[in-house]
Order: sequence, then structure tokens, then C-alpha cells
Amino acid sequence: MSSSVRAAQASYIVLPETVTDKPTVLSFLVSQFPAITATVWQQRIVDGKVHWRDGSLITLESQFIPRARVYYYREVTQESLIPFKEQLLQQTDEFMLVFKPHFLAVNPSGNFVNECLVNRLRLKTNNQQIVAAHRLDRATAGVMLLSVNAQTRHDYHELFKSGNISKTYQAIAPLSAEVKQLLEQSELPLQWTVKNRMAKTIPSFRMCVAEGEANSHSEIRLIEVFDGYGLFELEPVTGRTHQLRVHMMSLGMSILNDRLYPELLDKAPDDFDKPLKLMARRLCFIDPISHKQIDVSCDGFNLQDEVALL
Repeated sequence: MSSSVRAAQASYIVLPETVTDKPTVLSFLVSQFPAITATVWQQRIVDGKVHWRDGSLITLESQFIPRARVYYYREVTQESLIPFKEQLLQQTDEFMLVFKPHFLAVNPSGNFVNECLVNRLRLKTNNQQIVAAHRLDRATAGVMLLSVNAQTRHDYHELFKSGNISKTYQAIAPLSAEVKQLLEQSELPLQWTVKNRMAKTIPSFRMCVAEGEANSHSEIRLIEVFDGYGLFELEPVTGRTHQLRVHMMSLGMSILNDRLYPELLDKAPDDFDKPLKLMARRLCFIDPISHKQIDVSCDGFNLQDEVALL
């Protein structure tokens, strides 16, 4: 651990046109980030840690300018080191496909400012244009697509927005009594189509199944069983937050070591011996620049080995 850790890379926020009651940048930052006190923002500005896009420093009196970008550096009192390494799987002039380990955030988040995938890759390659093309929970491991060229970044973001990319996950979960009974009369694989309405619950970072028209869709298959546990293959058709975790919970088989579902466990330091058994195993898409088929996967879970460690 080390104290007062500052992010190596700047974050930014675009000053919105809809805000009219904040005369200065300082007043906007204080209202936008309630977890950071006005005194802290004042000190950061005085210390030269907040600036405009061109690098010129923002002062305590700098006027609010709609659509302007304000750059700042995230700071945390302590930052834990994640003892797992990312792995480069494929790279071109436009993108890279990387295996992200469990516990490593994709972008600065919470108590992590430098210990994140994007920052590690920027430092390793000296390319400040690396940006993640999609999301992956800190608790989830697997294949990530990242843009390495700002000129073509939009094309790779669009793959996910338009649904022109195939994602396959693996998960391990204890089998429900219903599925155990079903296995006595059915052979593998077993398959479920899960469609339901997902909505935020309390606290707001958790999701729940709600009444109403479905806004989420996953295809889930049980492909292997061992000693009361199952290895599942999951294909999210939509991309809601925590979708696969909630859909597995809705089947009565929450993913092994999930600290959010079905119940929110007390906040605790990471237990590196108990990662969430969810992995983004494969990404498949047509490269929008080269028009070549891209199909990249990482090693999946070995069910018997994983169960033996329990």
C-alpha cells in the first residue's frame, strides 16, 4: 500500500449545456462530485491539478464554459496492487485483444486509479490512445477489445452498439435441485432462454428482475457437471449491467463466489483465492477496418480442478 496515490492519466468531464446555475468550474465540480469536498477541489485547483484541454490551468475563478472539457486527476488515499497479469492475445494497428484477469478494473474506478487494465497497457506500450471498446466488471475475467487508434475508435465502439459482435462467457455455479432432477432424465447440454426486465435496485450498483416488458436476453447452456456444480456457457444477446449474474440468479444458480447476487455481502478486501467464476471466454466479429473475421478466445475453466479447490 502507498498513501495519496494520483492517477497517471487524466480523466475529463464535458461541461454540459444544460447547467446554468454554476458560474464557475469549481462550483460545478463540487456539485457534480458530492463525495469530494469543496475544500479538496479547491486544493487540487490551487495545486495545478485541474486544467483545460489545451493544458492551461483552471483557477478558482475560471468561468463555466458549456461543452468545454475539464481535465482532472483521480486521487485515492490507498491503492491495492492486483497480483495478476493481463495477457496480449492479438494486436493490429487498430485494436488489441487482451485477457483481463479477475479483480483488475478496466478503467480507473473506486480505490483504483493506476491499477487498471487501460493504464497498465498505456504504460506498457507508451500509447496514450488505448481505450476500452466495451465494459467488463472488475470481478469478471476474460477477453477485452481495446481500440489503439483514436481515428478508428468509433468503428469498434459501434460493433457493440449495433450488436455486430458475438460474446461467449463461461461460468461455474452450484446446481439447483430442479436441475439435478432434470439431469436424471435428460442429457447434456441443457439450455435456457432467459428474457426479463432488469432495473436498478438498492444500492444502485445492483440490478434486479422487475415487472414489465423484457429488456434483457441471454442464452445459457449447461455443458458439464461435476460433484454438484455445473459449467455453463452463456451468450448475452443484450448487454445490461450484471446481466449474466442476474440471469443465473433468476435460474436459481447464482455464480460461484458472487458477492452481489443473490445477496449483497458486506464490503471486504479482495479475496484473491475466491474470484467470481465468470469469464468472457470468446469474442468474434468482422473487423470493420480490414473486414477480416476475428475470433479470439482464452483458456476456459476446468470444472473438476475448480471444484477440487473449494
